Amino acid sequence: MTRRQKSQPPQSATRHVSRRTLLQATLGCAASAISSNWFPAFAAETADKPRRPGACILLWMSGGPSQIDTFDPKPEHKNGGGRLSIETSVPGIRISENLPQVAKWMKRMAIVRSMSTKEGDHSRGTYVMRTGYRPQGPIQYPAIGALYSKELANEHADLPGYVSISPFRGFNASAYGPGFLGPRYAPLVVGNGGTVRVNGKPSSSLKVENLSLPGTVDVARHDDRLSILSGLEDDFSGSRPGNAVDGHRTAYKNAIRMMRSESIAAFELDGEPDALKQKYGLTEFGMGCLLARRLVERGVPFIEVSLNNAAGNGGSFGWDTHQENLDRVASLCQVLDPAWATLMEDLDERGLLDSTTIIWMGEFGRTPRINSNAGRDHFPAAWSSVLAGGGVKGGRIVGQTSPDGMKVVDRPVNAQDFLGTICGCLGIDSQAENISNVGRPISVVDPEAKPIQEVIA
Repeated sequence: MTRRQKSQPPQSATRHVSRRTLLQATLGCAASAISSNWFPAFAAETADKPRRPGACILLWMSGGPSQIDTFDPKPEHKNGGGRLSIETSVPGIRISENLPQVAKWMKRMAIVRSMSTKEGDHSRGTYVMRTGYRPQGPIQYPAIGALYSKELANEHADLPGYVSISPFRGFNASAYGPGFLGPRYAPLVVGNGGTVRVNGKPSSSLKVENLSLPGTVDVARHDDRLSILSGLEDDFSGSRPGNAVDGHRTAYKNAIRMMRSESIAAFELDGEPDALKQKYGLTEFGMGCLLARRLVERGVPFIEVSLNNAAGNGGSFGWDTHQENLDRVASLCQVLDPAWATLMEDLDERGLLDSTTIIWMGEFGRTPRINSNAGRDHFPAAWSSVLAGGGVKGGRIVGQTSPDGMKVVDRPVNAQDFLGTICGCLGIDSQAENISNVGRPISVVDPEAKPIQEVIA
């Protein structure tokens, strides 16, 4: 007889228990639990638990990655550019040869090959894909990192709910901000597209600035200064009450709490094994993915890691491959492939992959046709994005493009549909409303969105 069989009561014993006896027994257990302080602890723990899956990592490809050279290869067509496709861990699903390590994780991934949006400009495309709304009118829409972390974060946590690693905000800074949610939900920015240091300390460009007190200021003096600041803020907020003032004060309080918390050790990568760092790749993006895993371990619900470029490509939006597309995408994938695959493996080994949703996307795709400079230009009509990990039904392809890649022929998905799908994977109510800066309620995702139900686990 197994342990499970031994622990189960005989059926005859439960069959004859009356409802009154059962109720008395239940109340007795509850009373006992409350008197032993077990129930309040359990209730507090339950209240603090984020909803499923609990964390989201956005891998943001600045500049707009080529779908044909990543997740929608066309090796049989001249638009394929001569690149081959390779098998993945799911029979029948093939992706570009540029991503051999990522291909091994296809069982945990869903590729959307039918993204179709209307913005082919970097600024507007970035805004649409990162907020779900077009940039128009007076409403300041929040980035999805601010929106999702507001729904998922524990407000008593020492670390912020939204961390942005190496963002390139040159296309549209508003697409990275908290918008009408206010400074309380602004991202903590780690690194800012700084120089990658391969030799020496690769994590040095990813440290958080101003976490330590100035050398001439001790804690007591710092407390005195905070007390003066609090008095000034009391006077100001007394005459000008409002959400903006409250949000500003809350942001400062959260920053002080983080500075004095042991949780800031999450930003120190030096203790990680060298072999693991090598596996992620000694690049800013690789180290950013490692940092994202450490932040997920400490309960941060939304982290974004930007891949802005690869060594030798120049510029800060490397996926904008108007020239020499094939070589530049191959170079970028040499950074992306090991970092993303190792992130999946690392999360899985720690039991965190089922509770972490991973998104891969940029602001749009690239033209299937190769231009006279051996490059691919902006192309929002038919491109790819990927969902992976927790809350996602893996091993799937959504939608289809034509043999030449020029148009979507099945299941078109727009920005709102895709962001609504992410809400479904994370267990967030996409129609939850926030009051905007013009006093109008705005839902997390446009009510017209049609989430891709077949990939939501």
